[in-house]
Amino acid sequence: MSAELISILVLVVVFVIATTRSINMGALAFAAAFGVGELVADLDADGIFAGFPGDLFVVLVGVTYLFAIARANGTTDWLVHAAIRLVRGRIVLIPWVMFAITGALTAIGAVSPAAVAIVAPIALSFAARYGISPLLMGALVVHGAQAGGFSPISIYGSIVNGVVERENLPGNELVLFFASLVVNLIIASVVFVLFGGLKLKGRDLATEGKDGEARNGGAKDGDNALAADAAHLTPARIATLTALAALVVAVLVLDLDAGLSAITLAVVLSAFWPDASRKAVSEVAWPTVLLICGVLTYVGVLEEMGTIDYAGNAVGDIGVPLLAAVLLCYIAAVISAFASSVGIMGALIPLAVPFLAQGEIGAVGMIAALAVSATVVDVSPFSTNGALVLAAAPDVDRERFFRQLMVYGGIVVAVVPAAVWLVLVVPGFG
Repeated sequence: MSAELISILVLVVVFVIATTRSINMGALAFAAAFGVGELVADLDADGIFAGFPGDLFVVLVGVTYLFAIARANGTTDWLVHAAIRLVRGRIVLIPWVMFAITGALTAIGAVSPAAVAIVAPIALSFAARYGISPLLMGALVVHGAQAGGFSPISIYGSIVNGVVERENLPGNELVLFFASLVVNLIIASVVFVLFGGLKLKGRDLATEGKDGEARNGGAKDGDNALAADAAHLTPARIATLTALAALVVAVLVLDLDAGLSAITLAVVLSAFWPDASRKAVSEVAWPTVLLICGVLTYVGVLEEMGTIDYAGNAVGDIGVPLLAAVLLCYIAAVISAFASSVGIMGALIPLAVPFLAQGEIGAVGMIAALAVSATVVDVSPFSTNGALVLAAAPDVDRERFFRQLMVYGGIVVAVVPAAVWLVLVVPGFG
């Protein structure tokens, strides 16, 4: 068996073990990089660590650190409360409020599961209280998170754009962002219509609030206190909102590094409000940092030993570039429905490099299609986001809700990769 084939089989084993044994894929990838690098590729430690993505490490730590401060000082709670006030209690708009909030949170740097973990309990509680389909509400929360997930300063966007830059591929940050935004917005609109969203027209929180409280035993003093606190705009929250706006300007207008900018802004906030900073350090997305750094370090070993060229040439040898492209999209979707979207993107884009280098498929459209295919399926109950929605739903038949999410996730896996391939890849963008 060739060294290249061994390294690919090890990558498959890493995905299988991470999925079935709930072990961080990044830790497994580091171990695989050590084993394959030393025993198969004859690399020393320096050769193995050459693939460590130091730039992405800074981005992941910096952006999630800044967002953790926003969560610790209540800025995210204020954003949720402000958004609900903005629609003046109209129930038909509440699912879209939750869509927009999770999208905004991921767009400014929250890890997708973190944004879903914040919003899903609030959203599903609204759904239970006011008779909204939990599938409708849960799907809009997850698709909202993915809609904002590829902004230039987001975690997903930073990862994909970083990999594209490292691989010297042509990229377009705005095409990537808007591709995910539009696809998830279209899917959310279809779900909204099919699962009773239009029936919510004419209903109002003010007129139904008392009935809702009666059904749930009345409002509690603690809930009222939390709501009052969330509505209050403190100096720390004002400074955090300013810092988030400054991060957007730094990255999009001044073309500064997202990770270094985010860490600098987080340090400034920490200097004035150290208590929130101490809480935030422990909430940095360390599992995600470990995951992406481990996977990309292993991908670096694959590049060093020629596996990337080997796999890319194998895909190219199919002889029909468009067929190879749609197969890659389906591979991304199917695996991601059961494993980490971040890990899939970190591995598949480099594997597609030799295939894209042939010039018959537009790189910009292909990368966007891969990214969307790998993340839109996170509604699956086997993914972190889908599991969070399932866990957050009160007063539901959990087995029935699980089956609904599973069927819905299966439909997304079957339909979306072909759709994004048709729209983004076939025309040859990039």
